[in-house]
Amino acid sequence: MGFNMFGRRRSEKERALGERLPPGQYVTEKWPVLHYGSVPKFDKASWDFRVFGLVDQPIRLTHDEFMALPKRTLKADVHCVTRWSLFDSEWEGIPFLEVVKLVKVLPEARFVVAHSENNFTANLPLSDLMREDVLFAFRRNGQDISTEHGWPLRLFVPHLYFWKSAKWVRGIELLREDRAGFWEGYGYHMRGDPWKEERYDWQ
Repeated sequence: MGFNMFGRRRSEKERALGERLPPGQYVTEKWPVLHYGSVPKFDKASWDFRVFGLVDQPIRLTHDEFMALPKRTLKADVHCVTRWSLFDSEWEGIPFLEVVKLVKVLPEARFVVAHSENNFTANLPLSDLMREDVLFAFRRNGQDISTEHGWPLRLFVPHLYFWKSAKWVRGIELLREDRAGFWEGYGYHMRGDPWKEERYDWQ
């Protein structure tokens, strides 16, 4: 098709991307700032990261302890539910798989709630996080992410809509049953697969 869902002719880059561009999305070169509420201030002395819920023993890490974990850099695309897609950024962070190595996840755990500053939460299936490309990211294209984009740490789940990549993340809770996060409580989809256009739960 030569036109997108808004009746706008698809750009040459969009046509070239072909199957890399999910339905209903358009390409942007910028990284828009989108969030609800105020931007929290980072205090390294009081910052910590918790892993709790259905684990053998909860843990709490200081910022230095968390940042001492193994890191990974990868290139990935991201797709926002507001319909923009950003391609080929390089992301650096600590793999989710490295964090869960620090605890024994109980076999009944099937879901995760990411807890962030300002009581923000996002829910995800544990299976969507147990992937090599899921990070707790702190750097993009060789530069620390800005406070507005989630510094000092944001969850990074590139295969789901970007609201699932919660900013200012401070911990993860392992659960048996799914529990709606902040945006999910307002009708956003419980999973958010861009290839299935899982934007809202009333679809």
